[in-house]
Amino acid sequence: GLDRVALIDPVNVDDLHNAMARCFMVMTDSGGLQEEAPSLAKPVLVLRNETERPEAVEAGTVKVAGVEKDTIIRLAEELLEDKAAYDKMAHAANPYGDGNASERIVNALLYEFGIISDRVADFK
Repeated sequence: GLDRVALIDPVNVDDLHNAMARCFMVMTDSGGLQEEAPSLAKPVLVLRNETERPEAVEAGTVKVAGVEKDTIIRLAEELLEDKAAYDKMAHAANPYGDGNASERIVNALLYEFGIISDRVADFK
């Protein structure tokens, strides 16, 4: 095996999020991880020939690497060796939100009930 590569069996969500928070990038065939990893600023290589998450590809948080060894290695090496390429994916706008939905909901309710006077800005 490789010292810095972890091939893992399915784990509970807490352990999964902990591992993703500490990893450099995510290589997966899981649709769910394609949605979760961008919230942790982790680039995702999808080890399939297609994805049900085209919005993530369009946003730049995910690349479809396919299943060919040479392509997977090339894309992984690019992220490992090219800081600009890594940062571009890691800091792309998350198509699934910015993590502030709860705050916006609370403020919208406070506005609706007249507790605050400023209307919550629309999410973009």
